[in-house]
Amino acid sequence: MANVLLRDVTKRFDEVVAVDSINLEIADKEFLVLVGPSGCGKTTTLRMIAGLEEITEGEIFIGDQLVNDLASKDRNIAMVFQSYALYPHMKVFDNMAFGMKMRKVPKEEIETRVTKAANILGIENLLRRKPKQLSGGQRQRVALGRAIVRDPQVFLFDEPLSNLDAKLRVQMRTELKKLHEHLETTAVYVTHDQVEAMTMGNRIVVMKDGIVQQVGRPLEIYKNPSNLFVAGFIGSPSMNFIPCRLLEENSCLYINTKDLKIPLPTTMAEKVRSTREEDFIFGIRPEDFSEKGRGNGGTTEGVIIKANVNVIEPIGKEINLDLTTGVHSLTAVLNSDTQARLHEDIELALDMEKIHLFLKEGGEAVF
Repeated sequence: MANVLLRDVTKRFDEVVAVDSINLEIADKEFLVLVGPSGCGKTTTLRMIAGLEEITEGEIFIGDQLVNDLASKDRNIAMVFQSYALYPHMKVFDNMAFGMKMRKVPKEEIETRVTKAANILGIENLLRRKPKQLSGGQRQRVALGRAIVRDPQVFLFDEPLSNLDAKLRVQMRTELKKLHEHLETTAVYVTHDQVEAMTMGNRIVVMKDGIVQQVGRPLEIYKNPSNLFVAGFIGSPSMNFIPCRLLEENSCLYINTKDLKIPLPTTMAEKVRSTREEDFIFGIRPEDFSEKGRGNGGTTEGVIIKANVNVIEPIGKEINLDLTTGVHSLTAVLNSDTQARLHEDIELALDMEKIHLFLKEGGEAVF
């Protein structure tokens, strides 16, 4: 296997900058996920690594080899596409063996590799079928098998699960992780689904408008987003954001909104003062609320807000609440045994150790 290095890689389509000077090192055997909304440059980045898209500026290394001018077929990578890209007239065995046949690999070796890959993926009983006789999940396994038999240095995945139904996607996420651990490969995975990114990646690269916003481990990014965009994109339901200003009374600092006044712990207050700014965006994740007296938030800092319940969404062991504090709308996630009632007020405690504050100008995180 091999590491992958992108050094100041840029891609322009005429005047449009699709990827803007990305620097990224992907470690040997790492599972790295590129995530972001449509048009953020993640697929273009993957295609440049694959050699399917010519870079405008910068350098790409696979292992110790500079591959800028190397054709895709010579980069020793394997790519799994969203559309599976199977030959409909060929049986599963021939789909998996096609690339090796083109490279004149001996027949015995082809048989061995295909059989081994089929056993790993549990599709050994499908080798004599054609793609039209397979389900979506089975076709995806065949596409994975075709990549495995190449024994590449790097696997590249371009939203491979997006055509599957929700239940099968969850199952395939688990199987892909197991497959990665079994093969011990370097993998780069593209998705627009932040849940997929959080559950699969050793590290996540969050992109927006062709620019890397943050790189880190899933929980690191979730707990400490670097800016407003990352905070809003990672996490479901999305983080609550409220414009606010600072208010100082009796040497205490408060986050002050039109209808909320929240005291800041001393360490947070010092960080805020050091910015010398007045306008901020206050953020709190829906799951960091608890009902008054029924969670840690109610017993630590004692910061309580009152809100009216607009919508109740039961989702099993948890319930999503759409709330109004008077001026601002909020989302809270509570246990299913909540006492919340539709159109009634509820008192919620804030976990002050998990609140976030961002600069209104620029959106950088203060804490």
